[in-house]
Amino acid sequence: MELAVGSILEGKVTGITKFGAFVSLPEGKTGLVHISEIAHSYVNDINEHLKTGQDVKVKVIAIDESGRINLSIKKALPPPEQDRTQRQPRDNRQSGEGKSQDRKFSSPPPQPRAPLTAEENFEERLTRFMQESKSNMASSKLYSEKRNRRRAR
Repeated sequence: MELAVGSILEGKVTGITKFGAFVSLPEGKTGLVHISEIAHSYVNDINEHLKTGQDVKVKVIAIDESGRINLSIKKALPPPEQDRTQRQPRDNRQSGEGKSQDRKFSSPPPQPRAPLTAEENFEERLTRFMQESKSNMASSKLYSEKRNRRRAR
């Protein structure tokens, strides 16, 4: 079987580094699974997901001009189920709910938080917190700038 981009193959983990795992493929070839291609969730330590000698299913995602083979474990797996409650609209502008005609400038509505899951580890929670914090800070700054412009007139 010839290796081609998009092929899904069985391989064996032959080595683990900080940045990825080497996988031996059929016909004596070896490819690299980068740390970002190991799982659908954030991977801090590869050793928590893979062991040397483990059989894995991989997808060939690229072969460069020097013959290096880039592999993905997460693309060889079906995507994880997403919680449909997280896909709800963030505000009710179309329905008219929550509108205040009395104030010209109102504070931005709080962003709803996605529910925590038992599988979520500390790094994922920290990443989500940082994203929410940056979003809230940007909204607050925009609100303050609007208020200051209005006062300057």
